[in-house]
Amino acid sequence: MKRYLIYICISLGFLFTGCEKSDEYVASPQENFEALWKILDENYCFFEYKDIDWNEVHDRYKTQISDTMNQYVLFDVLGDMLNELKDGHTNLISTFNMSRYWDWYLDYPDNFDSDIQENYLGRNYSIAGGLKYTTLSDGQIGYIYYGSFSSSAGESGLDHIFYQFKDCKGLIFDIRDNGGGMLSNADRIASRFLEEKILTGYIQHKTGKGHDDFSEPYPLYLSPSERIRWLRPVVVLTNRHCYSAANDFVQKVRMMPYVTTMGDRTGGGSGFPFNSELPNGWGVRFSASPMLDVNKQHTEFGIDPTYKVSMTQEDIEKGKDTIIEAAITHLLSETEKK
Repeated sequence: MKRYLIYICISLGFLFTGCEKSDEYVASPQENFEALWKILDENYCFFEYKDIDWNEVHDRYKTQISDTMNQYVLFDVLGDMLNELKDGHTNLISTFNMSRYWDWYLDYPDNFDSDIQENYLGRNYSIAGGLKYTTLSDGQIGYIYYGSFSSSAGESGLDHIFYQFKDCKGLIFDIRDNGGGMLSNADRIASRFLEEKILTGYIQHKTGKGHDDFSEPYPLYLSPSERIRWLRPVVVLTNRHCYSAANDFVQKVRMMPYVTTMGDRTGGGSGFPFNSELPNGWGVRFSASPMLDVNKQHTEFGIDPTYKVSMTQEDIEKGKDTIIEAAITHLLSETEKK
């Protein structure tokens, strides 16, 4: 996959360079508007899937642009135009602000409470890089919380965690509120739950300027780790705030026989992001390469859990996490069958 992503970067790098050389923009509001619209028009990867009429968006927002507007008003208008894509990977970046689309999780139940989580972690939990871990149910269940795939998850730390859990019957891997990060961390952890190499999905890249100009899907595989692995029941906890690399992690582990997912639908974010620049120096980030599941379907709008469980108000008032409790019950039930 690494070689394939390098190939994508090189291909898109040539494409963006070509755009910059063939179009000489000035830094006026109108020219920056046209530049932003064109960059997305030629390179964004979800127009067809999301049924977005980008020409209509152009005409609607063009009426809001004037050469007398200041940079702050221009930024707001361009940011609003990007939000028409409904994509958490799409941002306009200046020295004074960054536009963002966060409705993929803001309009949904939290299904996570860090204060209540402390009732399960306790005060003496261990930390290995970005992973917090402890045991639950009198040592029968291992519990790991990983809040960001941007945080370190080193091989030695994972070895130590799984060794500490050697007497546990099951494992809860909690990634609720994990907004993503590095795909390499997702792969490193997911490989610990594998017995054999498996197909985990596909990726495409743009081959032209048309909205549906894509390469054939390229298969992505994941091989088992050569270090300590966990081949016992696992429940991965998710909520709507699981995005990007967290969504990719769920896409991978749900293919594994020992893994069950529980909680709420993930937030999605399956477009591999790339960056470009406007004439005035503002950066723009957007989804350029769609990543597909094993059935070649998009997961841009999220992945449903095996078991949908929501935190109840009654449990919240008691300081209980409904989703963790359901995971414990499920794991103890599964291990009793064996």
